[in-house]
Amino acid sequence: MAQAAAKKPGQDAYTWEGVDKQGKKVKGEMQGASVAIVNATLRRQGINPLKVQKTRKPFFNMKKKITAKDVAVFTRLLSTMLLAGIPVVQALDIVGKGHENPSMQELLLTIKQDIESGTNLTQALSKYPLYFDSLYCNLVQAGEQAGILDNILDKIAIYKEKTEGIKGKIKAALFYPAAVVVVAFIVTAVLLYFVIPQFESMFKSFGGELPALTQMVINMSKTFQQWWWAIIGGIVGTVVGIGHAYKRSPKMQHGLDRALLKAPIFGVLVKKATIARFARTLSTMFAAGVPLVEALDSVAGASGNRVYYEGVMEVKNDVSTGTQLQTAMNSTGLFPNMVIQMVAIGEESGELDKMLSKAADFYEQEVDDAVAGLSSLMEPIIMAFLGVIVGGLVIAMYLPVFKMGGVV
Repeated sequence: MAQAAAKKPGQDAYTWEGVDKQGKKVKGEMQGASVAIVNATLRRQGINPLKVQKTRKPFFNMKKKITAKDVAVFTRLLSTMLLAGIPVVQALDIVGKGHENPSMQELLLTIKQDIESGTNLTQALSKYPLYFDSLYCNLVQAGEQAGILDNILDKIAIYKEKTEGIKGKIKAALFYPAAVVVVAFIVTAVLLYFVIPQFESMFKSFGGELPALTQMVINMSKTFQQWWWAIIGGIVGTVVGIGHAYKRSPKMQHGLDRALLKAPIFGVLVKKATIARFARTLSTMFAAGVPLVEALDSVAGASGNRVYYEGVMEVKNDVSTGTQLQTAMNSTGLFPNMVIQMVAIGEESGELDKMLSKAADFYEQEVDDAVAGLSSLMEPIIMAFLGVIVGGLVIAMYLPVFKMGGVV
């Protein structure tokens, strides 16, 4: 049976049955723009097609998304293959067929076909900017031009692994409190909608005036029962609206990112992670031989924070007019003195990439320590938060019972 080719954009999958030159019945799958093109392709291959039909797509698309981790794993494997002396096409074939994610397999085999048709690796990767950004493609291009693609891919793999590691740690640090807030909201909603009305009907039989806290909670319950759809819809709509506005508005990005940098507890963690990403990216670009001004353009996009993006673009503009990198960085007020001093030493000694790499190592360790400390700090804060929310509702409901017991 013929093997299915990797799907290309604008083409559909077809299953076919036919007879080859020896008269044997054969069947398989093929990509094509139409049935006629598939028929013509089969005839050129010496197969007389008997039946060709488009493969039905499943009702639910079960394909896994290609993640940044998939790209990092692919880069590491491709780097290892090239360092072992395996040609690019063969390496892509091995990595593609062996990848656990079917979507990544399809992408890599398509890239392999592009290279077999005469396209270089940079051009093949640049067709998929969603997975291989300009920074990635610029580094690969520098490696191809200098004939050191294997070494450059090794540096990219290290860069990807480090940056994804930092992202993972920050997500882990933020996930716990976010999950607790969501659970607290759900528990509070259940109490307000189902439990507190039962207490309210019981309190009516007591007679007398209810404590102020109890009456406030009962009023909240009545409001939530009447307007629950508007409250939940408003919260969801606000979150979605802010997300869309953040993607489209540079001013909102700047405002929210600046607020995040100044936020208590989390602000320090985000700032250290951003500086680590800046240092690691610039070190990787500079070590690959990318000119400093061009490298800063890619570094700005990889910073992950609008405030630092604008700051790095200011640094780029200053450097392009002849200002030293350390002076340009110092003028933004965004970088710690230690990083500026290490950049100054790197510029004077001609080892800027090594000094930036050391700065990145230092701040990546700082992020690790900050996440560990944050996890320890957040646990008692979260317990206190849950105690105030849920415990406050329970106390409010039992205050009338205590008051009645006191009277008795």
